[in-house]
Amino acid sequence: MQNPIIHATGIAKSYGSQTVLSGVDITVPEGTVTALLGPNGAGKTTLVRILTTLTTPDSGTATIAGFDLRQNPDKVRSVISLAGQYAAVDESLTGEENLLLMTRLWHLDRRTGARRRRDLLERFGLMDARNKPVGTYSGGMRRKLDLALSLVGNPRIIFLDEPTTGLDPRSRATMWDMVKELTATGVTIFLTTQYLEEADQLADSIVMIDGGRVIAKGSAEELKYRIASDVLELQFPDRESAARAASVIGPNAVVHATKPDSLNVASNGHPDQLRLLLNALASQHIVVAKVAINKPTLDDVFLELTGRTAEAVPAEAA
Repeated sequence: MQNPIIHATGIAKSYGSQTVLSGVDITVPEGTVTALLGPNGAGKTTLVRILTTLTTPDSGTATIAGFDLRQNPDKVRSVISLAGQYAAVDESLTGEENLLLMTRLWHLDRRTGARRRRDLLERFGLMDARNKPVGTYSGGMRRKLDLALSLVGNPRIIFLDEPTTGLDPRSRATMWDMVKELTATGVTIFLTTQYLEEADQLADSIVMIDGGRVIAKGSAEELKYRIASDVLELQFPDRESAARAASVIGPNAVVHATKPDSLNVASNGHPDQLRLLLNALASQHIVVAKVAINKPTLDDVFLELTGRTAEAVPAEAA
């Protein structure tokens, strides 16, 4: 196992009588992608703010790249970068001017700064647009510039908070490729996302939190296997039939995330389970229109652990 570059133990945070985080433990190996998932209000943004020194925890300890979060916050800031949900760029400046401002903030000398700007513009495919005001950029271009800005200081860890929110599928796929390229160079990525497919595609490990506590952690495949080896999708002629079937099957049946006339049922993969299930429904004169056998998804895991689907979870407020 790689050396942990982020190691947090017992992180807790409250605002008045509201407990936001309650004893969160997280370990992130260097050079990997860790995805933080959870319902709105679970504490994701608060945890990111703590790990990036923007908020102080009430209790708990954490080291970032070997630096103690409380004792050496300046050292922590020197090795991390944070790209928030919305691109932090100046729309009145050009792309290159935004990068020039950032290289000066990092106190790079003129030659080093110029080389760094050119490298990043080429890396993110922004050379042709470098002299255009950022206000004319598409959403995907702004996100790419935002990520480029976060790399000026050569960070070892990048925190990405909802990095592809609002992007079209093509821009989202481009961003995914960039994240993979960064980890290939040894950069560690810690991201929060509301897109479970994104976590499935990118993350080496996933941490799910709810109510301020870690409720599950592991790879996507490990989390899926915790739910079931298969998922039976039963489609009915209408919603009413699906509701009646759910009452017959019991708590193992959940309404499909996007199909209200269908139910998902965790399965052990044995054909007898399906036969008994169909017989029970037939005895109540409930018609099953279609049966599909699927592998569990992260959405199934999310629903099982949090009691709600990812589609019902809006982006968390900062």
